[in-house]
Amino acid sequence: MKKFLIAGLLVWLPLAITIWVLQAALGLLDGVFSWFLNAGKAILPVGAEPLIDLLLKIPGLGVIVMLLGLLITGVFATNIVGQWWLRQGSRVLSKIPIVKSIYSSVKQVSDTLFSSSGNAFREAVLVQYPRQGSWTIAFVTGRPGGEAAQHLTGDYLSVYVPTTPNPTSGFFLMVPRADAIVLQMSVDEALKYVISMGVVAPPVHFVAPAVDVAPAVVDVAAVDVAAVGDPARN
Repeated sequence: MKKFLIAGLLVWLPLAITIWVLQAALGLLDGVFSWFLNAGKAILPVGAEPLIDLLLKIPGLGVIVMLLGLLITGVFATNIVGQWWLRQGSRVLSKIPIVKSIYSSVKQVSDTLFSSSGNAFREAVLVQYPRQGSWTIAFVTGRPGGEAAQHLTGDYLSVYVPTTPNPTSGFFLMVPRADAIVLQMSVDEALKYVISMGVVAPPVHFVAPAVDVAPAVVDVAAVDVAAVGDPARN
């Protein structure tokens, strides 16, 4: 009985958690969109209230509006006019005392993580952390730069060590390249390995070792003897 209960739990638990997370995300988006619609009642004329009440009853409308907003923003940001306006807006935000520190930091991180030309999570490596002899999976984010790089002698890597089971928090380390073992697993496989706390191990990627083909060694003496003893050669 216990075995059957655990087997059933393993089937339904991931599905239930997935549905719960999706419902929470949809509820959050619908709540934000509903707040904007309710705020619009104070601005729009009285005749628009029935339309707003109708929109509030549509489930999942916040997700649809968000996707459309992202699509329109992306189209606007990929043309010359949109890029010019975005540069002007970034310049204005970068001059506001408190906002500029938050905006610039978040923008640099988002550009690195989501941009097609970003350098985040290039590959997965093994590093010794938090002490010698203990190994963990880290992700290479680049090489140290700025003042920190001036104090480091040798070849170093910038790596991100995620926490388990929440990889969105972690530690930033600068380790010698010689101390990092490059893994053949992909970044996605390494993330699954970290999130599952080592339970979901990725498949082993075998790397074919280099085979050194040595040239054939010919025994000249043996050939001469065989040639002399062969009646056909005499």
